[in-house]
Amino acid sequence: MNFNAVAQDAVIPLWPNSVPNQKVSDEQEIDRMENIRWVRNVQNPVIEVYLPSKAINTKRAVLLFPGGGYQGLAYNWEGVDFAKTFNAKGVAGIVVKYRLPISKSISEKQYEVPLQDAQRAIRIVRSKAKEWEIDPEKIGIMGFSAGGHLASSLGVHYDVEVYPYQDEADKFSARPNSMALIYPVISMQSATTHGGSRESLLGKNPSEELISRFSSEKQVNMSTPPTFLLHAMDNEAVPVENSTLFFEALRKNKIPTTSHIYPTGGHGFALALDHPLLKNWVVMYLDWLNTF
Repeated sequence: MNFNAVAQDAVIPLWPNSVPNQKVSDEQEIDRMENIRWVRNVQNPVIEVYLPSKAINTKRAVLLFPGGGYQGLAYNWEGVDFAKTFNAKGVAGIVVKYRLPISKSISEKQYEVPLQDAQRAIRIVRSKAKEWEIDPEKIGIMGFSAGGHLASSLGVHYDVEVYPYQDEADKFSARPNSMALIYPVISMQSATTHGGSRESLLGKNPSEELISRFSSEKQVNMSTPPTFLLHAMDNEAVPVENSTLFFEALRKNKIPTTSHIYPTGGHGFALALDHPLLKNWVVMYLDWLNTF
């Protein structure tokens, strides 16, 4: 089935040779349309690149990390749909099909696998900036739900070595110039986290060291990128405290931050085109992005 009315400009594998932390498995990637398009059991992580027309190109780019509880990826809903929306505004949209830590093909340290793919993805984009007519200092990231956790992890752990050197792309920085976290899982602390995302990433009985390491609100420092936060107070899946705790950590470290907390919207609203309060949030985000 052709899921995309507009074809992507490029599909690039993240790893040129062997994929780190991956062993031979009989597991097959699943990509099917249910209520939305879900991708599961990712075996060959890639980036799908959607570039704007030259006439309206702002030379900005945003890497998109779909959510799905670290068990799947809501691939169109929180990925391709946004890439196309951004293209219409002159922004390159790059969807990251990242590996999921619950995969049977993961050989060790399953909690590092999504971050490995995230770091590698932004380095590849920076290495291709000239070819794709992107300003390498205007590369942002956006993550949703568990993808928001991955995006925040990249924002606070961009300089942590989690995989061995691959090629010339790894000479580029993995630091995003900005990040947008949309109804994100931020904390792995039991009182705040989304239990399914935590168990998928860290396992059933994680150590306190791992919990702290992957609680992004505890890892913020003065080099953390400027951040855009969006959450709804009635989100019963991922408590709004994930965003408010992160906001407070950003404020303490004097990181330029915009936070939008809405009374309604629940979880997983994506573009929210039918919601009376949230329907214009992408416009607000793009206005904010243009300031960096």
